[in-house]
Amino acid sequence: MTELGGNAVFMDGDAHRRGVTTDPHLLTAAGKPGPLAEARIVDHAMVDLPTGEVGEIVIRGAQVFSGYWNDPASTAETIIDGWLRTGDLGFIDSEGFISVVDRKKDIIVTGGENVASREVEEVLHRHPGVLEVAVIGVPDEHWGEAVCAAIVPRPGIAVTSEEIVALARNYLASYKKPRHVVLVESLPRNTSGKVMKHVLRDQVAEILASR
Repeated sequence: MTELGGNAVFMDGDAHRRGVTTDPHLLTAAGKPGPLAEARIVDHAMVDLPTGEVGEIVIRGAQVFSGYWNDPASTAETIIDGWLRTGDLGFIDSEGFISVVDRKKDIIVTGGENVASREVEEVLHRHPGVLEVAVIGVPDEHWGEAVCAAIVPRPGIAVTSEEIVALARNYLASYKKPRHVVLVESLPRNTSGKVMKHVLRDQVAEILASR
């Protein structure tokens, strides 16, 4: 992330070798903090969480930026006692490897349950007809939010809502499966290639309203 001036965690050669031989779970990890960085997993009050528990990843080190230009309020919210609140949710395992679960703002709360959009996206990518997918929460009168999958179909391969929901049901808890599936021509991205989910939410809202 820009506020870190580059990567803060890394996977060394040994970890990669283990990942492709004896410990495949390491392939989904982001790595361990580099020599110039420290990392913690904390709750909303900046209290450290136990090993394996999901919380916000915070980073401290010389590479952390000094603050936002002419925006002391945002700086004070982002840097707490030298620790940068990344906005990423993740956990640290017993070996010290950090895994990222999702962006904090992209967590969907449906029926009181938290759904990581990234987890659902990874499952839906298994469908051969899915070229790109972004999962977001949309307002729902009963559940608060409902899981919605915006999908860019792969040319020449058909994909249906029923197939997407069935795929999710095979790999995920029922409350995590999409309640809405929207086919789109492309996903809105910023100049660095990241999906702009705030823009996508507005686009999807228009599509669902027209149904």
